[in-house]
Amino acid sequence: MSKIIAPIFYYFRGMIMFQKFLLHTCCAPCSIVIIEELKERFDLTVFFYNPNIFPEEEYLKRKAEVVRVCREWGIPMIDMDYEPADWEEAIRGLENEPEGGARCAACFNLRLERAARYGKDNSFDYFGTSLTSGHNKKAEVINPIGLELGERYGIKFYEADWKTVGRQERAQKMIAERKIYRQNYCGCRYSLRSA
Repeated sequence: MSKIIAPIFYYFRGMIMFQKFLLHTCCAPCSIVIIEELKERFDLTVFFYNPNIFPEEEYLKRKAEVVRVCREWGIPMIDMDYEPADWEEAIRGLENEPEGGARCAACFNLRLERAARYGKDNSFDYFGTSLTSGHNKKAEVINPIGLELGERYGIKFYEADWKTVGRQERAQKMIAERKIYRQNYCGCRYSLRSA
């Protein structure tokens, strides 16, 4: 469940300054409603780091849709390098895990750690992720990873289950209206195999 975080802004010399929020984004279908919601409450920047996505042409399709959404709303986007070798190293020994198991947790950890470190190094107040909006992505697995990384790096993690309060229905409508590419598997080659 999303938590209301207050205050969402600072006062500085009589001006309202929104707190800086770094949103790790996995794809446009999972993040479009989150971006729409957070851009009204924070100084939002989208962070695209997904070395798990296979093959590279799929990675580029998903990234292009996130870029399109960010451009439409004038949201800054940080485009991290495509580093599949780092992902392979992070999940080494977990290749035969079932979808949703320990391999996925290691993958979440890799991506969220990069976001936490970037957020801390660049003076963001919060970081969060769109991962919990996915049908098969459990907030009870992802949020503890984010909270632990937030403590380790000294940046607040925005704990949320983005599947709630009609967000998935709203996302479906927005995806259809904008003709956003929607993938049919989570991202890595193992999820492709089981799709």
